[in-house]
Amino acid sequence: MNMNSEKSELKVITGNGAAAISAVLCRPDVVAAYPITPQTEIIEKLSHYHATGRLDAEMVTVDGENSAMNTVTAASAAGARVFTATSSWGLVFMYDAVLAASGARAPVVMVNVNRETPGIIAVSAGQQDMISIRDCGWIFLIAEDSQEILDLVIMAYRLAEDYDIQVPVMVHYDGFYLSYMAERVEVPSQKSVDDFLAVLKTQPERTKLVPGQKLGCGAHGILEGYVELRHKHCAAMERAKDKFEEISLDFEKQFNRSYGGQIEEYRLDDAEIVLVASGSMCGTIKTVIDEQREKGLKIGLLRIRMFRPFPSEKIIKALKGKKCAGVVDRSICFGFKPGPMCVELKSFSRELGDLKILSFIDGIANTDITKINVEKMISMTIAGAKGENVPEVTWISYDKDLKEC
Repeated sequence: MNMNSEKSELKVITGNGAAAISAVLCRPDVVAAYPITPQTEIIEKLSHYHATGRLDAEMVTVDGENSAMNTVTAASAAGARVFTATSSWGLVFMYDAVLAASGARAPVVMVNVNRETPGIIAVSAGQQDMISIRDCGWIFLIAEDSQEILDLVIMAYRLAEDYDIQVPVMVHYDGFYLSYMAERVEVPSQKSVDDFLAVLKTQPERTKLVPGQKLGCGAHGILEGYVELRHKHCAAMERAKDKFEEISLDFEKQFNRSYGGQIEEYRLDDAEIVLVASGSMCGTIKTVIDEQREKGLKIGLLRIRMFRPFPSEKIIKALKGKKCAGVVDRSICFGFKPGPMCVELKSFSRELGDLKILSFIDGIANTDITKINVEKMISMTIAGAKGENVPEVTWISYDKDLKEC
């Protein structure tokens, strides 16, 4: 990678490689991370870039993920731009520090390479780690492919460090699929990334620790003060929706790649039935939708890119007038039969009118979300649109009755 070039470069790299290159392009001051499968390659790449002089940052070697998060949170509070990455058990291990980072409104940017979490020991794909921490007060963005991983990390800094937001951002992507899959990626020039992030320098300086000056950071909150901080945090999360739309438009102008903001609407305009999904499975779903369109079926995909804050307004508008939506979850929601994203969708079902909502659970524990599986989901969604008796929840790769659980 030629860091001095003013032109973009085409490279074939893994999702982890894209995340590492993107972090370097954003010029972090402090990087602290601990390796864990399938994230380890990111740390290896960053260590290599640091050793060869491409990454001009303080590279902190820590004894675990909890220390990594505490390190970048403290550095962020002091005004530094920071980066870290983790996965699964590592995310669980840093949980208390993740909460502290959001409570401090530290604009940390972290990559989480999705993998199943503790409970049943498994080194396998799934979005359960993301779901287990969804209410931690961070903004969540979910990538579909390696190009989007690189681009979302860049946008994450614009979002997290924006003076009106100042909330940490986590970029998620599917482990064992995107993490190790090599794809064509356009790597932007250092100058173009610098120009894109330069707007942050024109904003008022955020509060930070300064030697000799008084500032409380991580102090105990009580009564009205605690409520005020929580209310302001939630308000910033809501503002992040429109802010991300603005950032997406600016990104398109700068890099000539359009993403559409909080959600992607794929062939939705005249669709009667819809699949709702996120992450790498969406590539397979789009392929099947294209095939079904050739047969005359009016079907589309609503891809969730911003998961926290949940883009309810965008989803309601996109699904208006549709007959049936099948929500595909690569995780489960303990205590509810439907998957987590389906549960969230059902929370504002009144605003969705007569739309019938089905839950499909697939792709956990390394089970592939195949074209055959997607075709089965589409068939059931068609049946639901016709008013036929279709199960509310279907585990696509496990067809036994849920009563056996």
